[in-house]
Amino acid sequence: MAMKGNLIVGQSGGPTAVINSSLAGVIKASWKAGIRRIYGMHYGIEGLLQEDIVDIEDYITSGQDLSLLKRTPSAFLGTCRYKLPPVEGHEDVYEKIFDILDKKNIEFFLYNGGNDSMDTIKMLSDYAITHNKKQKFMGIPKTIDNDLPMTDHCPGYGSSAKYIATSMKEIIRDNESYGVSKPTICIVEIMGRHAGWLTATAALSKDIDCSGPDLIYLPEVTFDIDDFIARIKKLAETKKSIVVAVSEGLKTADGKFVCELGTVNDHVDAFGHKQLAGTASYLANRVTAETGLKSRYIEFSSLQRCASHLASRVDADEAYNVGYLAAEAAFNGETGKMITIEVKSREPYVETYNSFDIHEVANIERKVPKKWIINDGTYVSDEYLEYARPFIIGSIQPYTAGGLPTHLTMKKKRK
Repeated sequence: MAMKGNLIVGQSGGPTAVINSSLAGVIKASWKAGIRRIYGMHYGIEGLLQEDIVDIEDYITSGQDLSLLKRTPSAFLGTCRYKLPPVEGHEDVYEKIFDILDKKNIEFFLYNGGNDSMDTIKMLSDYAITHNKKQKFMGIPKTIDNDLPMTDHCPGYGSSAKYIATSMKEIIRDNESYGVSKPTICIVEIMGRHAGWLTATAALSKDIDCSGPDLIYLPEVTFDIDDFIARIKKLAETKKSIVVAVSEGLKTADGKFVCELGTVNDHVDAFGHKQLAGTASYLANRVTAETGLKSRYIEFSSLQRCASHLASRVDADEAYNVGYLAAEAAFNGETGKMITIEVKSREPYVETYNSFDIHEVANIERKVPKKWIINDGTYVSDEYLEYARPFIIGSIQPYTAGGLPTHLTMKKKRK
């Protein structure tokens, strides 16, 4: 029996390799529940405010479409970094949103994103309750940064971890190829503003066939440049290859980002987040200047979040599940919550799901536990590796044409 209200879903913040798996889960649950219309916010809440809304049925009508959607990187619906203003003094913004939802007979509102996106769910669900609105609001977790609280880990993190660990192995093999008398230093910059979850994944590259990075620096620990240079010099006494993983968000004792010591970029987004880049570049130049050794730097940048050809099967499955369960929870009358992942066992890996009050999630940033950061802040522990290893297991083979992956896009709309 078809449900009376329609559903709308949006994607927000930085995309991941599996964000569209969550969208596929929402669509599948909606089909099962008999939702008449499934709408998508084109470019998130910002697009919704402009009434830029798409009908999912124009693009996705079959299980085959969903399968291709799962293998498509980036945000199929488009994303945004838009901060809703506080209700006080901006009631017109909220009334506009609810007028648009009412006009489309939308009863279920799902938003897929990280910390800031969960804040959007919190504000809208609170407004709906205090103003007696019919809509139900559910958050779907997503962030490669893995910094949402109340959940063991976040969908998107596992695939980024798989990309970073794989790339680190390949970089280390490449850097070890040179038999020169003096070592070559390679510094790899990995995303992470305040939390070092992504940079920590570089340690997953260490295996029987790979030595792993020599040093790993997370933003949870104050960065000492002089100590860093001293460690490089010490390693250079015995090694021909030195590979270092650094977070883009490293800060010195005076609170400055390391990247600000080089070329300064003053761009900030709607949430006041300064764009970070240049940490590895600055450090590589500093190493060469102070040691005379050859050094290079690599910035993974957006590659670490869009490499769907290296997506983790575990990650994709979990992303699908949280989307499906968020929709199901909304249909059952839940609102103002986010779906969470709980791990019952890491070996063998067994996960389950729950939902948490959005007020305990929004705007709270979870960092890497200090006990997992070892060697005077230059590496991560075996305990971290045991935590993270299950997330990179399995692969999803892309569909290909002409030797390249094929993706689902909005460019070819069905008539």
